[in-house]
Amino acid sequence: MLIQKSYVLKPNEAQKKWHLINAENLVLGRLATEVANLLRGKNRPTYTNHTDSGDFVIVTNCEKVKLTGKKIDKKIYYWHTNHIGGIKERTAKEQLERHPEMLVYEAVKGMLPKNTLGREQLKKLKIFVGEKHDHEAQKPEVYELKQ
Repeated sequence: MLIQKSYVLKPNEAQKKWHLINAENLVLGRLATEVANLLRGKNRPTYTNHTDSGDFVIVTNCEKVKLTGKKIDKKIYYWHTNHIGGIKERTAKEQLERHPEMLVYEAVKGMLPKNTLGREQLKKLKIFVGEKHDHEAQKPEVYELKQ
């Protein structure tokens, strides 16, 4: 009887690539799922769920992302200042005007595992307002989303 072993990718064997995504006119949720899958490595045949086998992702033009329905006015982002009564809130429209990179960051963060592995994968996400980014030396490949 032949026993077939499952393939397990070791962290040092992972071949990490750099992807460049232009977020202009993309829906936030669909963008976030694709980015989360790239960060986790789910697009590769060597995907192993307990290792960091994903790629690096650069997102540009995050201020031009779209939200569907009435989310632009009804979605509210909360945070706390660690002072008594220090809960703050901002609508998605205000957040898009002040810190558009936080919109994409929070959406992707919510789709990653809530453990040390998820925090390590989130460090591989680089978000920029506008076309310019600091990672030309890594030679990122342009990644087209299917919409």
